Amino acid sequence: MVEKIPSNLETEAPRVILIVDDESRMRRFIRMNMELEGYQVFEAENGIQALDQIRQHTPDLVIMDVMMPKMDGFETLKLLREISTVPVILLTVKSDEEDKIHGLGLGADDYVTKPFSPRELSSRVSAVLRRAEWPAPPPRTILRIDDRLSIDFNRHQVIVDGDRIDLRPTEYRLLNHLIQNAGWVIPHDTLLAKVWGYEYRDETHYLRLYINYLRKKIERDPANPEYIVTERGVGYRFIDIKKS
Repeated sequence: MVEKIPSNLETEAPRVILIVDDESRMRRFIRMNMELEGYQVFEAENGIQALDQIRQHTPDLVIMDVMMPKMDGFETLKLLREISTVPVILLTVKSDEEDKIHGLGLGADDYVTKPFSPRELSSRVSAVLRRAEWPAPPPRTILRIDDRLSIDFNRHQVIVDGDRIDLRPTEYRLLNHLIQNAGWVIPHDTLLAKVWGYEYRDETHYLRLYINYLRKKIERDPANPEYIVTERGVGYRFIDIKKS
């Protein structure tokens, strides 16, 4: 006997993706592949349209070209970060690491270099959306590191000298993983695989950048960290909480 599914059962709404590129052929290519993956897709051909579309549709992810006329992807991203924390993947024909660091420093979540395959883009989209989801908090709601620093896992905040500071999803995932392994050295490739995904295990500039973000939020002196310690040539270690 086949069980009848209740008529009022709601199916999960598809994730919404905004594609921003001045080349219509590139937009069609990305749209076709994203829709085949089950995403709902909107388009914009420049930065100004993109900001309007984001306000109107509140997408789950933005895929945006860097090289656009009038307002390039970097400038658009800078304005976007003033109004939204939506994850952003930047597209570029350049593979220079300085450009990648610049984009990530402005708030991009990932970078894909043209030309790229549908499989590569799909993998990056899945990874960024996965990172944008908050991991489940550990049993303790607030973990007190010392008299200065505490972690509020339910609110995804750090409390530094009594001030609450919000963490971005990737910052939180990274800090959470470091704390869950406090006192142990975690190799670079392990952190990258656990926080960003297995396909990112060689992208060390992502890790350096987000470690720097965290240090600026929690350390007294980010240049001389006391909580997140660098083990040169190996990885990073959060101080042993039991001994702190």
